[in-house]
Amino acid sequence: MLKNSRFLGLVVFVFLFAMCNQKSKNESEKETILKGNLDITVDETVKPIVDDQVAVFEGTYYGAKIAVKPKSEAELINDLLNQKAKVVVTARNLTQEELSRFEKSKIKPRVTPFATDAIAFVTNKSNNDTLIALKTVLDFIQGKPDTGIKGLVFDNPNSSTVRYMKELAKVKDVPKTGVFSFKTNDEVIKFVSENDGMIGVVGVNWLSQPSPNMIDIIKKINVLSVKGLNDTKYYNPTQNDLAEVKYPLARDLFIINCQGYSGLGMGLSSFIAGDIGQRIVLKSGLLPVRTPGRKLQIRNGILKDNE
Repeated sequence: MLKNSRFLGLVVFVFLFAMCNQKSKNESEKETILKGNLDITVDETVKPIVDDQVAVFEGTYYGAKIAVKPKSEAELINDLLNQKAKVVVTARNLTQEELSRFEKSKIKPRVTPFATDAIAFVTNKSNNDTLIALKTVLDFIQGKPDTGIKGLVFDNPNSSTVRYMKELAKVKDVPKTGVFSFKTNDEVIKFVSENDGMIGVVGVNWLSQPSPNMIDIIKKINVLSVKGLNDTKYYNPTQNDLAEVKYPLARDLFIINCQGYSGLGMGLSSFIAGDIGQRIVLKSGLLPVRTPGRKLQIRNGILKDNE
């Protein structure tokens, strides 16, 4: 009887071991760097460029299916730290404290910079003044009087744009009056287009790549030229001024992969940082980390039409 029990236990163990191996094998076969299903959480302020990257990636590798989930920066980082999100796109790098938390969990994030983005100030088209000093905006955020600003409009209280501007102004919180917030950059742009005197704070990607329903609304706003804290001239959130490090509100974009294995997150990161991905960044109006090369065909002679 005891022998039969031992034999039965051995059979059950072998069966369970085989099932676990088969499950691991099936999971590895489901996802590689070029195929499988992946959820990627994205800072809402840079969603358009990520949508473009994913569309081309899926069109190139038909076995890949990637769902883009936009969230505020605070929500995104929280999900990443709690391992609810494995692959994210952010408008900042991880802090030393955040990296330490990953080290305690024996996770080594793969951080890949891929573009330089910009925060843009926008106003209603009726506003004839298209210049603004960054100091004026920071004074307003610090609660100083007589700045001449009627109100600032942000996308989300927990967004990367709010965090960025608070860090520049060196304040813990934005003023309780004169500051408005919505949920998306499109809502900010629409509100500013309909309300004189308001200044919207948005990711420039939403201006360079507007959705079809936003094209006419974009025509109703002005993008302001900004004078930095130590500048005497005003600069625009263009590729040229970003490349020459003149625009004062530039920020780098990163894709952070915490999958811990060679999965679709690694494939997407390599694609975005590669030649095709960098060309997509260049076309979007943002500044790529590496300028894509141009292939020139050199001919030994001139071809004549009659030849």
